[in-house]
Amino acid sequence: MDEKVKFELEFPIQASPQLLYQYLSTPSGMSEWFSDNVNSRGELYTFIWDGSEEQAKLLSKKNGERIKFRWMVDEEDGNPYFFEIRIQVDEITKDVSLIVTDYAEEDEIEEAKMLWTNQISDLKQVLGSA
Repeated sequence: MDEKVKFELEFPIQASPQLLYQYLSTPSGMSEWFSDNVNSRGELYTFIWDGSEEQAKLLSKKNGERIKFRWMVDEEDGNPYFFEIRIQVDEITKDVSLIVTDYAEEDEIEEAKMLWTNQISDLKQVLGSA
């Protein structure tokens, strides 16, 4: 398997960090924009899309700031890959942005970026900030 390449995307968002964090860190919040349904049991999250399931382990979260997961397939293979969604607030303008860090194989980076752009677009619609 090819090595995956790390990439970051930044999305300006019109929402309070506290509200945003609820949509990033809770199964009910994530099921409104990230996947069709989300179940969690402790650190293990199950994401469901069109009948297929992917499991991810919650690596860390910091209230109001960020959440970080590793797909179980990467965990089982011993890969260091993860995806993280960080809330960034500009100290001067107070503008809020989401910073997404993820990994993809080199020939799939554009597709992965488009997927995240679509997901965040769904999130913005849910928040009413589209």
